[in-house]
Amino acid sequence: MRIASHAWRYAAPAFVLAPVAGLLSPVAGVVALALAGLVLVFHRDPERQVPSSGIVAPADGRVSVVRREGEQLRVGIYMGVTDVHVNRAPLAGTVREVSHSPGANRPAFSKESDRNENVEIDCGTFSIVQIAGAFARRIHPSVEPGDEIARGERIGHISFGSRVDVVLPEGIEREDLDIRKGERVVAGETVLAEHEEAVAEQRTQPRVVQE
Repeated sequence: MRIASHAWRYAAPAFVLAPVAGLLSPVAGVVALALAGLVLVFHRDPERQVPSSGIVAPADGRVSVVRREGEQLRVGIYMGVTDVHVNRAPLAGTVREVSHSPGANRPAFSKESDRNENVEIDCGTFSIVQIAGAFARRIHPSVEPGDEIARGERIGHISFGSRVDVVLPEGIEREDLDIRKGERVVAGETVLAEHEEAVAEQRTQPRVVQE
């Protein structure tokens, strides 16, 4: 089973504690080992069958947000504790900016989560926003400005629950979506909407945004 990066730093304390806890109580040792195992399972990173066209879901979970923001449509996906938390690119493009914004840590399924800590991966015509939740305090983007990304490619993960939004390219309307609010989607596989690939090509020079 492939495991997302950073998983071992969370599982290691429980693995180290297990022998000590086992000396005090066999049950405590087993609990520590089970906890470490659950952390690794939480960070599992399965392969996906990426379709040859369309805008794919950036995360596993349930569609919790569909709203217009200016000329673009935002689709948000809430990731429950049993969902895979590795995030994927909805379209091919070039990363222009990766910016971190501090904020609150409200439950990711609530309306207040819009003000939560987040990392935005700006690809020009579209962007992906990784949003921290009540327990998710670790957002791990794995791309940098200037990186070329392919549809369905891994772009990072969030540890311990949260939400991922995609701000779609201009010209996509609600009626163009192949999904609806409340539906479950699979990262890199579920098509959110059909779209011409040319719109995702970036021709501007990337720039780095400092925190």
